[in-house]
Amino acid sequence: MDSEYTMKAKNFRNPNQMAYTRRKYMGGVPGSKIVKFTMGNTSKQFPVKLELVNLEHGQIRHNSLESARIACNRLLELKLGKEFYVMKIVPFPHIVLREHKRVNVAQADRFQEGMKRPYGKPTGVAARIKAGDSIITIEVDKSGVDVAKEALKRAADKMPLPSRVQISQ
Repeated sequence: MDSEYTMKAKNFRNPNQMAYTRRKYMGGVPGSKIVKFTMGNTSKQFPVKLELVNLEHGQIRHNSLESARIACNRLLELKLGKEFYVMKIVPFPHIVLREHKRVNVAQADRFQEGMKRPYGKPTGVAARIKAGDSIITIEVDKSGVDVAKEALKRAADKMPLPSRVQISQ
């Protein structure tokens, strides 16, 4: 069995195929794990905006977006409180990822001989992102910039693509 075609997270990082998004023609698509896209105090205007900006073209799976959201939001709530920030997850995962199940046991080549690039069944969703797109935005007061920067760095550790923190007034 060729190890390049076993289903790992790195196999979904680079979008090498056409986007597969028409849910009305497919059955059994799992939902996104992202619970909330906007957190914090949405009614207040904040002077400083920080963004986690993507540096490469690629795909980010829904579970890595959710884990980045949890890591970022937990630090912001702990250090600042819910009233002193607004955090938004910008991309929406709508591209359906497919996986062809293979037997992963010793001597599997005797049990299963399959196609090289099979169609597969839906297993998850991902967001396709270009270089320079923002992934997470945080708006805070000037006193909370350092905390927001640290929160975005923690979120960047959960992402499969390289990213950096950008500050705008």
